[in-house]
Amino acid sequence: RATVVSPQEVPHDVITMNSKARIKDLGTGQESVLQLVFPQYADPAERKISVLAPIGTALIGYREGMVFECKVPDGVRKLLIEKIIFQPEANGNY
Repeated sequence: RATVVSPQEVPHDVITMNSKARIKDLGTGQESVLQLVFPQYADPAERKISVLAPIGTALIGYREGMVFECKVPDGVRKLLIEKIIFQPEANGNY
């Protein structure tokens, strides 16, 4: 579901690598801030989620305000991207 564009063309409301976003679990109401990272930088204690983890794979490419589903070991979660706090491309970090 990806379209390849230059970093300057990436909309500022799209989750990309190293983006940090506030996510809300619509089933539980729990909110958390997650950062999408490459596997070697994943650290659950710091809320850094690998792009290869189920939620990381589901998250990439979605936009602020979108709802998506993610399969996790205990079932399926319905999640809302409430706010993109940081996106590298929006800050000129390519």
